Amino acid sequence: MVPYGMARTQTLVQLNDKLLALLDEEASRQQRSRSALIREAIERYLSNSFEAEIDRRIVEGYTRVPQQDDPWIEAAARASIAQEPW
Repeated sequence: MVPYGMARTQTLVQLNDKLLALLDEEASRQQRSRSALIREAIERYLSNSFEAEIDRRIVEGYTRVPQQDDPWIEAAARASIAQEPW
């Protein structure tokens, strides 16, 4: 989310009639402005994109250098799971 007090720049976004109608319906339902919904959607998209890139890099790293089997780690994981109340 954008911190309060940060300067904003107005920008033009072109939407087709169907998307604009859906946006207006959602804004009305949530009692929020179009701008607020668009900002939130962009923030979520960018956050998800950033997190997906982190995930991709983690997978790439483990693919390049696979994790070695470690009996101590496996025993600790099994003990931790066994302690769960489920």
